[in-house]
Amino acid sequence: MKSKKNLVLLGMMGSGKSTIGSLVSKKLNIKFYDTDKFIENEANMKINEIFKEKGEAFFRNLEEKIILKILQTSNSIISLGGGSFINQKIRTEVITNNLSIWLNWKNSTLINRMKNSKKRPLAVNLKTNEMIKLIEERSKFYEKAHFKINCDKITKTEITNKILNLYESD
Repeated sequence: MKSKKNLVLLGMMGSGKSTIGSLVSKKLNIKFYDTDKFIENEANMKINEIFKEKGEAFFRNLEEKIILKILQTSNSIISLGGGSFINQKIRTEVITNNLSIWLNWKNSTLINRMKNSKKRPLAVNLKTNEMIKLIEERSKFYEKAHFKINCDKITKTEITNKILNLYESD
């Protein structure tokens, strides 16, 4: 099989990147990288613990190092953390050498998923209006992805199939 670009899923925390990425990788029978899991393994702690004990700057530096390394693979599905695409180096590498897809959801859907989630350190203490602001700020970066899938009115299977069609036609 000819080596293909990586397929990189991006979007807000709670957008289903890990779930959908895993489904797509199983369908294609290719490697799946959940970058948050790699960061947790490297630091030997959960992301919320990294933020709490070492701070966001430490997390972002580790995130950049790990993601840039993972992006050197090929023929893989990669799920990025919600804030990683804001990083200029990561974004440039993704856009230049990979196929990127933004999993887009309505604000209300994302807010419901982020509320009270101990897994999401940046959202845990945010009020609804602050979550909306975070979504809007990040969306300006997500819009740079090669493709955008509006996920609210479709099933996981339909999202997966749309991604498969985009990847296989690339």
